[in-house]
Amino acid sequence: MKCIRLAIVMILLFGLGYPAFMTGIAQTLFPHQANGSIVYNDENKAVGSELIGQSFQDPRYFHGRISSINFDAAASGSPNYAPSNEEMIQRTEKAAEEWLKKNPGKTKEEVPLDLITNSGSGLDPHISPAAAFFQVPSVAKATGLSEEQLNNLVKKHIEGRMLGIFGEPRVNVLKLNMELQKMIQNKS
Repeated sequence: MKCIRLAIVMILLFGLGYPAFMTGIAQTLFPHQANGSIVYNDENKAVGSELIGQSFQDPRYFHGRISSINFDAAASGSPNYAPSNEEMIQRTEKAAEEWLKKNPGKTKEEVPLDLITNSGSGLDPHISPAAAFFQVPSVAKATGLSEEQLNNLVKKHIEGRMLGIFGEPRVNVLKLNMELQKMIQNKS
């Protein structure tokens, strides 16, 4: 009988009490993050999360990394191919060729690696500043905006290292494209 009471107490304490307590702390101290880091447009409509990439196919927008899982958060993960894997080589060469078609005058060596490879999770919403700047000429051509305007937009959206030392500078593609969309609408 003591075992059953102990089990019930533990279930209530650690199965319900602790998660409720931690959820309360998260909702109080970090509500934006606790609710998924959702990004809203000017009409207050949810358009995505800061933490999960999206597929942008329209040539007027900046494109993020490749995702082997089509940015499906329920299927997080990517194939763990070695650089010598034939499927990986073919996929990256195909992706590089597609980028070169969209960006005539560029060489394969100039295509940033993060545009032709996927992240470990397959969900990364960020690209390197180099990858964003690489896309500026093709986005300028598709939108009619000047390269100078787009370069300034990219510079504005470069996020530094976390705490000044962790990670690399990066650009959140969703946030960049949301502001780009406003620029396109204002131009019309």
